[in-house]
Amino acid sequence: MAGITLDSLTKSYGPTEVLHHVHAEIDEGEFVVIVGPSGCGKSTLLRMIAGLETVTSGQVSIGGKVVNDLEPADRDIAMVFQNYALYPHMTVRQNMAYGLRIRGLPKAEIARKVQEAAEILEIADYLDRKPRQLSGGQRQRVAMGRAIVRDPQVFLFDEPLSNLDAKLRVQMRLEIRKLQQRLGVTSIFVTHDQVEAMTLGDRLMVLNGGYVEQFGTPIELYERPASVFVAGFIGSPAMNFFDAEAADGAVTLPNGATVPTGRKATGKLIFGVRPEHLVRDAEGPIEMDIEMLEHLGGVTLLHGPLKGTGQQMVASLDGIADVKMGQSLRFSVLPGATHLFDAQSEKRIG
Repeated sequence: MAGITLDSLTKSYGPTEVLHHVHAEIDEGEFVVIVGPSGCGKSTLLRMIAGLETVTSGQVSIGGKVVNDLEPADRDIAMVFQNYALYPHMTVRQNMAYGLRIRGLPKAEIARKVQEAAEILEIADYLDRKPRQLSGGQRQRVAMGRAIVRDPQVFLFDEPLSNLDAKLRVQMRLEIRKLQQRLGVTSIFVTHDQVEAMTLGDRLMVLNGGYVEQFGTPIELYERPASVFVAGFIGSPAMNFFDAEAADGAVTLPNGATVPTGRKATGKLIFGVRPEHLVRDAEGPIEMDIEMLEHLGGVTLLHGPLKGTGQQMVASLDGIADVKMGQSLRFSVLPGATHLFDAQSEKRIG
């Protein structure tokens, strides 16, 4: 096990800088998820840690040792890729053993390590099959098994679940988390799926355009997002945002409705509230016209414009709500569940 330090990391391709002074301290045994939209620099950052991309400036340290100039094979890391990267002509056993054979380990030790990893991942019955004879989930387990047998200091996962169907993704992310907790290996996992990030990570690093928007626990990012971007990216369905004017501990929305916040902010700002923090209330200040319903069993999502404006919003009600399209509903906001952001910088206020 080893901690990882990223010290002012930048990456440029010619004159274009794609990662901008990334700082992070990742503790031994911690599971960190790097999350953000496509093109934000997630995989590039992971590949820099792995040694597959050169560092333009800054340092990567693993276990207190700067590894900028070390080859990937010398960094004591193991990487699991999106496309599994299995050798199609080899059996599962041979795929898992390949890296150990290259390192010259005794045959008996290789056999033991492969068998132990196969039992942990519940693929012992498939050791003599070829990858083409396996399902996507089984292939991903083989890819993880190949990483486990190396006993690395660090696991790196590059969107390993994106090729799986929705049900299998849920199952596999739970298994990955349990596996990481069992082995205690420092792990970094890249994904664009915020639900995946929230369920897997001890801490999340949210990237946007090559910048770190926020680095904290899932609850910190959910309850106190540092910016409009983080607030809109973390949480499903996404937070509602309204241009507003603040004064006297309240905000006034575009339709003139006044929502109490208990905050000292004044002037123009962005007001945010999550759909699940809107409470059905016949006297509530927020009124919406329902244009669409999503009955999801446990919750009903209501979609439509804020009354008197064209600004769309979403409200979430528990269970199968007794509401109809075309109806107007009023809502109040749970106490303490409002979010205020600067209108220019879009950074959190307070």
